[in-house]
Amino acid sequence: MTDMLSRPGARDGETSATPASEIAAQTKPLLVSAVISAGACLLTGLLTCAAVAVIGWLGATFGGASGAVRAGASAWLVAHKAGVTIGTGRISVAPLGLTLFFAWCLYRGGKSAARSSAADRTRDLISLAGAFALVYGLGALVVALLTSDGALKVSPLSAFLGAFSLALIAGVAGILVESGAAADIADATPAGLRDVVPAALAAVLTVIAVASLLYGVLLAVHFSRITGMLELLDAGVIGSVVLFAICLMLVPNVVLYVVAFLAGPGFQLGTGTTIAPTGVDVGNLPAFPLLAAVPADGATPSYLLVLTALVPLLAGAVAGLVVVRRGLVQRDSDVLGWDAFALRGAMAALLAGIIIFALLAMSGGSAGPGRMSSVGVPGALPAAGVLAAGMAIGAAITAAVAASRRPAAEEADAER
Repeated sequence: MTDMLSRPGARDGETSATPASEIAAQTKPLLVSAVISAGACLLTGLLTCAAVAVIGWLGATFGGASGAVRAGASAWLVAHKAGVTIGTGRISVAPLGLTLFFAWCLYRGGKSAARSSAADRTRDLISLAGAFALVYGLGALVVALLTSDGALKVSPLSAFLGAFSLALIAGVAGILVESGAAADIADATPAGLRDVVPAALAAVLTVIAVASLLYGVLLAVHFSRITGMLELLDAGVIGSVVLFAICLMLVPNVVLYVVAFLAGPGFQLGTGTTIAPTGVDVGNLPAFPLLAAVPADGATPSYLLVLTALVPLLAGAVAGLVVVRRGLVQRDSDVLGWDAFALRGAMAALLAGIIIFALLAMSGGSAGPGRMSSVGVPGALPAAGVLAAGMAIGAAITAAVAASRRPAAEEADAER
């Protein structure tokens, strides 16, 4: 593993002439680095949410500044999948746009903690990651206790577990990258397994890209609905800014719902509702601009049924091409047959299915009392399974065909 004490900040063969005594003076103890970095991430997230809430309060005609700050803290907690209860309703739908922003902050915080502590040994990296996640989780627990008051209740345990989990995943990624451990792990991983990860990510991004494109087209088709909703809300300038921020934070959730739609099982926007390729039964929806793309009740267009079959195959084909392209540059690529590449493609599809399942499971929850107590993808596992199966077929066939054409191309080059 890279010895960061002897060459801090060195990347790609760069060297540093900083004396060892100065390096030791610049480094901080593991716990201090973890506390500073995790605390900075905590404050960044809270201040961002509080700022948006205060802007909304400035445009409102009721409530106080303290209530706006508590609302911002509640949004921060919900983004970490902490259950927030307001009166008789519960809100647990994490705005994934906000969650991704916090994950990016934690990733940067993990890199900062690794850099400032100069940790390079396995034991030190584990201690740093654990302390970083623990400090962030305890901070969320304190925020939950301070936010709970009157009709607003927050589960401290869910706040701690959600924040701890996010900090552990994103923080560990940053720590491993900054310390050089990620590169060491990649070098120690067999080439076949190492190629599976980028292929799986390519498949996931392909599915999300197609879902985003479809959602954008549907929004454009129903643009008149959006303008009608905005006129009905009449939020004003400040209210429109806050509404735009809320929509921006919820766009990833809606895109994932479109992914579930393309998978077949579909999603729901309330108890007893169904939005799937086989039909739509949703009734009246809230006047929320992101919901303008939801089809009307009844049968869905036939081209959507075609997309449910083509999208997984397309994503699988992309994964298969990535596997073959990366595999052909390996030293032992000449001894690998088409079946080896097909197996790698299928493994990439399986990993992509697991990633999609995790995303679909995170995208749903409760959005309020009554009908809105169930929003999201109730069939996240079947949806991910259908996509994984289709991607496996596309990836295996594409990888096998591309790999089988390689010997013929090499022989033709040799004859020339």
